Amino acid sequence: MTGGVTLFDNGVRARSAPKLSVLIPFYRDDPVRLIATLNRKGAGVEVVVLDDGSHDDALAARVTAAVAGLQIPARFIRLGLNEGRSAGRNRLAREARGRHLLFLDADMLPDQFDFLHRWLELIEREDPPMAFGGFSLQQAPKTPETAVHRAMALRSDCLPAATRRLTPEKHVFTSNLLVRRDLFADEPFDARFTGWGWEDVEWAMRVSRRHPITHIDNTATHLGLDPAPTMAAKFEQSAANFARVVAAHGDIVRAYPSYRAAKALKRAPLRRIWRPWLKIAALFAPAPATWRALALRLYRAALYAEAV
Repeated sequence: MTGGVTLFDNGVRARSAPKLSVLIPFYRDDPVRLIATLNRKGAGVEVVVLDDGSHDDALAARVTAAVAGLQIPARFIRLGLNEGRSAGRNRLAREARGRHLLFLDADMLPDQFDFLHRWLELIEREDPPMAFGGFSLQQAPKTPETAVHRAMALRSDCLPAATRRLTPEKHVFTSNLLVRRDLFADEPFDARFTGWGWEDVEWAMRVSRRHPITHIDNTATHLGLDPAPTMAAKFEQSAANFARVVAAHGDIVRAYPSYRAAKALKRAPLRRIWRPWLKIAALFAPAPATWRALALRLYRAALYAEAV
């Protein structure tokens, strides 16, 4: 498959009118385990899955079979060309039919059996413009290869709702994000963001200027922790996106530790000479994971120093 779009609907989609659309984009990740956990018949939920140009026929066949086997309405969209994180999610929103959209990354897994029920209860009770349910590592395997990512995530991402509410726009990720359809129609993700990082936080900054952000404790586990070299590569990709956020929302991002650290390192001399050594330290496997995580955070700040 080199181009175009193919659609597959399961047998119950045509005669359904969902309240909530669960939207799952993936690029080479396998969403089948997540899809299986969402099979809650009669819940007023549909599932829409997007393969953003993976070019993997075997994976597409597994996803098609998983969608076909669901008791709830579902659609599988397969793209021949990669559209990217923002554009792909915007496409998913256009295909959805529910009043509320729940973005779930393919490498997430709900932590509670009543995960969808909790979201539906919130919708009935508050009809929130947007809400974030939280991020955990409860079900993620512990491996030496992903120890640095685990240390970083536990420090900055796996936070209770009470903590997230203190800076509500900062702690919004597309990994477990509920959005009302009318809001998203007015404020889609910015497709100018390319590569990895910041498109979801920028969206939250933009939307938070006009709408409140609800934070609840209804977590999903991030199963797809990365090895340290992959994390470093993603931070390198994200520097341009960080610059775009600073330009658009400097009044907000200046309060973030990542901005303050980048600003401090910008004043340090010979940055481009010593910056690679931070990466070397972060990738040095014999060192403790907490030390390597600190080195990787400093490496990210040194990259972002170019944008502040």
